[in-house]
Amino acid sequence: FSGADLADGSCAHPTIPGKVSPLLPANHVTMTKGTGLVHTAPAHGMEDYSVASHHQLPTDCLVDESGYFTEAAGPELKNKNVLEEGNEAVIKMLQAAGSLLKEEKYVHSYPYDWRTKKPMIIRASKQWFVKTADVKAAAQDVLKKVKVIPTSAVNRMLEMLDRRTFWCISRQRCWGVP
Repeated sequence: FSGADLADGSCAHPTIPGKVSPLLPANHVTMTKGTGLVHTAPAHGMEDYSVASHHQLPTDCLVDESGYFTEAAGPELKNKNVLEEGNEAVIKMLQAAGSLLKEEKYVHSYPYDWRTKKPMIIRASKQWFVKTADVKAAAQDVLKKVKVIPTSAVNRMLEMLDRRTFWCISRQRCWGVP
């Protein structure tokens, strides 16, 4: 059958009784990249976040900044490392619920941190987005006062700032930016 036949459908969550999730179309899901049906984790990837935003779904993050499941993930997963014992715990939960169709080893292509050489987990964090000309003008004025090396980069940065439609005010990076 066609994926379109599943439009407006829903499915029961395999480990949370009573939780129902909608079946949603997504352009990044194709038959050449698997079955054409995948789970969505809105807090853990740009494509999933975009689909969730489009359909006004919550983007709750169940993983903390150290890579461990939070209390919101449930008592079976709380404080377990997502890439280690947390993964095994999820498999056991699926088996116990009779929801595991197949298990096989798979080498996932995680993004890696260039400093630690360890896999990174993409996760949403709280930020503030503003859409205002005042912020844009202030940023451009401040940039004009900054000594930039090479000086030729200033115009490129000013043009980039001019094209911005949204601004993210974030305090999650403690090291420098270009």
